[in-house]
Amino acid sequence: MLKHIFGLACALALGAAPAAAQDYPNRPIRMVIPFGPGGGSDIVGRILGQALQEKLGQPVVIENKPGAAGTLGNEYIARSEKDGYTLGIMTAGQIIAATINKSIRYDTLTAFDPVALVATGSFLIVTRPDFAAGSVKDLVAAAKSQPGKIVFASPGFGATQHFAAELFKQTAGVNMLHVPFRTSPEAITAVLGGQVDVLFDTVPALIGQVQSGHMKVLAVTGKDRVAVLPDVPTAIESGVLPGYDVTSWYGVFGPSGMPPAVVAKLNKALMEIIAEKKIAESLTKAGVTVQGSTPEAFGKFLADEYARWDKVREAAGFERK
Repeated sequence: MLKHIFGLACALALGAAPAAAQDYPNRPIRMVIPFGPGGGSDIVGRILGQALQEKLGQPVVIENKPGAAGTLGNEYIARSEKDGYTLGIMTAGQIIAATINKSIRYDTLTAFDPVALVATGSFLIVTRPDFAAGSVKDLVAAAKSQPGKIVFASPGFGATQHFAAELFKQTAGVNMLHVPFRTSPEAITAVLGGQVDVLFDTVPALIGQVQSGHMKVLAVTGKDRVAVLPDVPTAIESGVLPGYDVTSWYGVFGPSGMPPAVVAKLNKALMEIIAEKKIAESLTKAGVTVQGSTPEAFGKFLADEYARWDKVREAAGFERK
């Protein structure tokens, strides 16, 4: 009798997972943004959250959980129920943080289920208006002639902007001095005030200063030019940075162990959302470009990004702390 009861329980359990996935979602979804309001992750997360809410017919509640370069929010997601009702936005910054912070209490490459890569965006390389260099080629030449004299800012040690500049240094074979600030606005103010020479930062953060002429833009860091600044060349076009291609990116993920059918349903919904013209336009205005993927492709992308930035960390001589 007990054997029959046990067998019935197993059958019911096996049947429950597909049924639960079929009913998903039947209550609100939490979308965790591991950074503060107003940044790229927050903007992209809110665009996607609103669209998912309309697509899935359940509220998507945005929760900002900033701290420790995004790793506090990631830890919260890693410890959440594996039911698809807690999702998050992943960026290169969280991957870089994992390469330099050995005290993180989760494994970045195994603690999460990737759902989809949804958008990418180049950084801009800008200088103060009176800086002598007018192109990336000029900047590299100046840095080679004055090792350690040219100063670049970033919104913090280990930020994607910081590592974009470190990769620039390694690719060009130059030495520039890094001055970290706490936020992008502080770093921008330092450039405008002439305290530093160069800054790598996102298009949304810098486009107003560039279009007003308060900053001089030298290049975009991705392999393609950006739609909002079509006349600005890529760093690769300079001829002195072969293969240099750095973008910010945004993906959706959840805790490891979510039902595969739920992951598939979320991926399908996100791919349909970013295919919509109004969503693509909203993301373009936010300075990013639609970039879809399967969950499997996003997982491989995350592993490749970890390996890439860990190599940059090692080449820069930064120890894990």
